[in-house]
Amino acid sequence: MTLAAQSLGDAPESHPLASVDTIIEGLAGAGYIASRRIATALYMSAHLQKPILVEGVAGVGKTELALRTAELLGLPLIRMQCYEGLDESKALYEWKYGKQLLYTQILKDHMGKELTDAPDVDSAMDRLHGMGDLFFSEPFLEPRPLLKAMRQDGGCVLLIDEIDKSDEAFEAFLLEVLSAYQVSVPEIGVIKAQTPPIVFLTSNNVRDLGDALKRRCLHLHIPLPDARLEERIVATRVPGIEARLTKSLVAFVQTLRTLDLRKSPSISETVDWARALILLHAAALEPELVRETLNVLLKFEQDIVAVEAKLGEHLAKAAEAAGV
Repeated sequence: MTLAAQSLGDAPESHPLASVDTIIEGLAGAGYIASRRIATALYMSAHLQKPILVEGVAGVGKTELALRTAELLGLPLIRMQCYEGLDESKALYEWKYGKQLLYTQILKDHMGKELTDAPDVDSAMDRLHGMGDLFFSEPFLEPRPLLKAMRQDGGCVLLIDEIDKSDEAFEAFLLEVLSAYQVSVPEIGVIKAQTPPIVFLTSNNVRDLGDALKRRCLHLHIPLPDARLEERIVATRVPGIEARLTKSLVAFVQTLRTLDLRKSPSISETVDWARALILLHAAALEPELVRETLNVLLKFEQDIVAVEAKLGEHLAKAAEAAGV
């Protein structure tokens, strides 16, 4: 029996979802530093069987939370990337049209023989309908992410990524999946999950989501971290980095976030910058090295120019904050 299939109410203390503290510890072991709010949301989601709507700016770890949860539980991760125009055929299922066409050609002669002795047109049509139903049966069904998630007997982690990029019609389509953990295939019927998946929906707040969707989910907002938490994240994600360099680079990033930039650095960009500094054998934040690697932290030229103009001042503030 998989972890997800066990009764969480009777789960032993060793179960990864047995308590909030266990989740914090388990995610840390999987490389994700979770705040107590994040761990509490995951605990409630698993026990109440409710999806989590995770919001926050890009790069704060929304998608990573789903990836690390799947790793923690030893469950398959099924990911559906949302985009404008996403519809049921791409998210739920579609028919294997090529296979249907091939079988039609193979059975063409046989179908002719079957219709030869039909007494009238109505009888012939009935026989054709019977044959047609065969082509809209299980062997010709191509499952997409949502249907795959419902069919995972041992459970899974379902990630519906960037739901705010889809349109309202698709959002409405999701309501059945998120409320009853089931999907409807007209030609086959209702397919209900034997083990409800752990569902994460992520949003970068490109558009406001509907109340009906929000009612079905637990809400979790992941903010940009404070310096102490960000230092822990960098130390976890960049093994071997010196504590002094970690404090300095995090303090510098925290300083940049106080500026009026078009896009402030996210956690993922802090981690990338730390890796870049290690690659370049940096022992401290030398002005020239910082200037040469600003493009790792900042994604718009106007932001880079603005920071470079007062780089010495920003480095001094960061050094003071870091106490180095």
